[in-house]
Amino acid sequence: MRELFLDTVELTDQAGTTRRFDYSILIGEMDVGAFACESYGVKVAEQGGAQASVENITCSASRIDELSGLLVRNRVAPASLRDVVSDWL
Repeated sequence: MRELFLDTVELTDQAGTTRRFDYSILIGEMDVGAFACESYGVKVAEQGGAQASVENITCSASRIDELSGLLVRNRVAPASLRDVVSDWL
């Protein structure tokens, strides 16, 4: 599995603490019948904190680009990643 770094987003939470999230696309392979295709997933990691990832979401580069842009724009935290991906699917 390879990891393609996308962006780091910095925000201040309600307690006034600055938090930084790193967003990445995960690139792997998924068996599809008699052949394998490149598959994409996403990862969100808080610097110095929790991280979450979802692998094999899609085989479409344009779809993972759409999803990853959504995650970055909305500053999705690791704790919310699976719910957001589930809703997006």
